[in-house]
Amino acid sequence: MPRTISVKSATEIAQKWADVTGARASYYESETPGAAAVWEANTVAAGGTYKAGISVAGIDKRFVGGVKRAGAEKFSRKVKAVGVTRYSPGVSAAQADMAKNFADFQAVLAGLVIPDRGPRGSDANYAIVSVVGKALHTKRLAVLAATS
Repeated sequence: MPRTISVKSATEIAQKWADVTGARASYYESETPGAAAVWEANTVAAGGTYKAGISVAGIDKRFVGGVKRAGAEKFSRKVKAVGVTRYSPGVSAAQADMAKNFADFQAVLAGLVIPDRGPRGSDANYAIVSVVGKALHTKRLAVLAATS
């Protein structure tokens, strides 16, 4: 005999999720750091799966559909509700990472010899952009190769 599944409303489920999950910050703080090595190993091992996933037919349409489903309203609402309060602490927490990750690029920029600047609109000015762009792109590819 067919049965139905008794499921609470989405509103009730969301309320319980917010009540219970929001109170789990101490668990998140104590347990998450220990999972970092497992996360890294599993993520590295999933490289082929990632490639297959982003290569599947219609993935571009799925991506666009997800963006449209979330929409600008949610983006804006989340920026106001949590983004603003998390922004400054996030920047502070990322300062050491930013310094570490930018150092190689800063060294490239500091070591460049660029052509003299020309008058406004001069091709000489675009040559400066080309030198800088090529040097940074080459470094970016080297960094990506070293980490893959």
